[in-house]
Amino acid sequence: MTAIALFGAGGKMGYRLSSNLKGSRFEVRHVELNPAGRERLKTGLDFDCVPQAEALDGAEVVVLAVPDTHIGKVAASIEAALKPGTILVVLDAAAPFAGHLPERADLTYFVTHPCHPPIFNDETDPAAKRDFFGGIAAKQHIVSSLMQGPEAHYALGEEVAKVIWAPVMRSHRVTVEQMALLEPGLSETVCASLLDVMREAMDEVVRRGVPREAARDFLLGHMNVLGSVIFEETPGVFSDACNKAIEFGKPMLMRDDWKRVFEPQELADSIRRIT
Repeated sequence: MTAIALFGAGGKMGYRLSSNLKGSRFEVRHVELNPAGRERLKTGLDFDCVPQAEALDGAEVVVLAVPDTHIGKVAASIEAALKPGTILVVLDAAAPFAGHLPERADLTYFVTHPCHPPIFNDETDPAAKRDFFGGIAAKQHIVSSLMQGPEAHYALGEEVAKVIWAPVMRSHRVTVEQMALLEPGLSETVCASLLDVMREAMDEVVRRGVPREAARDFLLGHMNVLGSVIFEETPGVFSDACNKAIEFGKPMLMRDDWKRVFEPQELADSIRRIT
């Protein structure tokens, strides 16, 4: 049985992973320093935590379910106890991309992250429809990267990823650099920013007299239909009026050089601020 040392097992993310790993083929050693996290694991999943040294003894895989800002510190603190060939799993590309992992050529670094349940899906179960983050009831896709280590380790890393992010549909293999383009580049710098602008726009039309509920219903409905056409979920074309609105609206909302957010230095600066 493959042994996994799960650090941050009782935290916001770690608890979900602990729950999904329960009943899997893996032997999981739970490490959690926060008393509230330890209590959460005990009362919610009936898991007892173990000391760091005990968790790492013989562990083939070490999963760091800790915040990006702590990845480097935690990795450095356990480096001496990691035997050659250990697979260190990190749940976000930020810290690995920024060079916060130890310089150990004899360790495997595997990075994985969920895509989260898609807007366009076939979920019918109420719990799945309300699982917006995934990893509980809703199906989602994932991305993973073998940053360093033998090719044979990718299969085990992906197996772990499919369990912790379950239920999983497509599993995409990318590089760490490509994962950084996806997040923070695509998902946070671009998507989250534009969605925040849409929320501000909704608030503005409400300020100008539109009832809030009407504005929200109108915006979310149009996000659905416009998104289905733009992302080719369904065949369709926009009206001439809509195309004209896009033609004149984008220059008002977007800088000409906005795509520079994907340039390596811009990504590095963004990740440095995150970590």
